[in-house]
Amino acid sequence: MINTKIYKSIYKLAEELLEADRIGNQEKFDAFYAELKAICTDNENKDKDKDHPEQWETLADFTEDLDDALVIYDKALEKAKAINSKDHLSSIAFSMAVLQLETGNKEAAIQSLQNAKITANKIEDREFKVEIDEMLTKLLGE
Repeated sequence: MINTKIYKSIYKLAEELLEADRIGNQEKFDAFYAELKAICTDNENKDKDKDHPEQWETLADFTEDLDDALVIYDKALEKAKAINSKDHLSSIAFSMAVLQLETGNKEAAIQSLQNAKITANKIEDREFKVEIDEMLTKLLGE
């Protein structure tokens, strides 16, 4: 379980990042991103409730460079494995697959989706499971 104070900070920063992006204010976006990155870095290798995959996944979500985002998602994935969070394992693997497709790495995307499908068996979000299956089926059929 993520520390409540950290969760609230991450959620607020995510909203601010979305708004800065929506209005096209790169300066604000960069400042909020730096703040989010500092939270992740400050809490890295601390208690599991402080060094949680949620913060790393959020950081990756807002990382503009796709290769850098994949590195951060990989770190988030390791944090999710450490606490055996099926929800995070599934969502991170799915996000990785989307970026891997964008960078032209179809085989890695298929592997990520297969991993997402395995961990999604243990989650309740049926719509997300369908989304994973549909994307995987499409890629395997190409």
